[in-house]
Amino acid sequence: METLEATKKTQKIDLINGSYTASEASHIINSVLKVKINFHKLHRLSITEGNEKDKCEFDNGRINELINEQEIAKQFFSQARLDGKKLKMTSTIHIEIED
Repeated sequence: METLEATKKTQKIDLINGSYTASEASHIINSVLKVKINFHKLHRLSITEGNEKDKCEFDNGRINELINEQEIAKQFFSQARLDGKKLKMTSTIHIEIED
């Protein structure tokens, strides 16, 4: 059986690719942002369980950035909805094994 190292070092996932209504696009983006926010909240919790003095500055900062992006996206989608516009979205995730 071949190992992953011998066969593949990168992965590409076409996550989002298409034309969406403002409501559909809003749902997709909010879902992704919620998952990332929850990831950082759980990560922060697991760190502070072992060390309550850790300020989790990276996770706290990232959570705030993502919440801000949610608000910006909400306004963007609202305007697109009011204008009756469809939205084209693309998102590709590139994953690479680090040495």
